[in-house]
Amino acid sequence: MLNKGDKVSVLDDAMDGIVVEVKGADVTIETLDGFNLTFKSNELIKIESGNALNFSFNKSQVISEKEVAKPNYINKEKKNKKEIPAPEFDLHIEKLVKNHKSLSNYDILTIQLETAQRHMDFAVRNRIPKIVFIHGVGEGVLKSDLDFLLGRYDNVIFQEANYQKYGQGATEVYFKQNVK
Repeated sequence: MLNKGDKVSVLDDAMDGIVVEVKGADVTIETLDGFNLTFKSNELIKIESGNALNFSFNKSQVISEKEVAKPNYINKEKKNKKEIPAPEFDLHIEKLVKNHKSLSNYDILTIQLETAQRHMDFAVRNRIPKIVFIHGVGEGVLKSDLDFLLGRYDNVIFQEANYQKYGQGATEVYFKQNVK
C-alpha cells in the first residue's frame, strides 16, 4: 500500500513526512523536520497530492463569511509557522486498554506509568523537545506518581500545562537539548 517516496500523515499525531523505507508492516518516514521515525503501516495514511479533493464554494457564501466581525483582542503570543505542536499523550485508562473494568487500581496505575515511561523514552531517543501528558484531575495519585517518574530523568523540566487548553489535568515536559 505505501511505497518509498509517498507523502504520508500520522493518524494519531499532527505529523507529516515522506516514506523512506518499508519493511513489512514497519514504515520509516522522514518528517518535515528531518527526523526519521518508524511507524506501523496502519498508523499512517497516504496523502494524495493535486486532485485528491475537489471543493466547490458558493461565492456569495464566501463573501458573507469574510464580512463577519472579528473579535477585538490581540494574541500577544507569537508562534513560529514551522512549529509543530507538542505530542499529547492521554493517560486515561479507557484510552489505553479496551477492557479496564476487571483491572485493580494498582494494575491501572502501573499501565498508565509504563505508558508514560515508554513515551518519555521515545521522546528522548528521537530528540522531541516537548511533550504533554494528559492525566486528568481526580484524586491526584497519577499526577504525583507521574511527577516522581519525571523527576528521575536528567535534563527534563516539567510543569502544569496551559490551563486554558487543558485545565488542571495535564503536565508539559521539556527536554533540555545539547547538554554536556
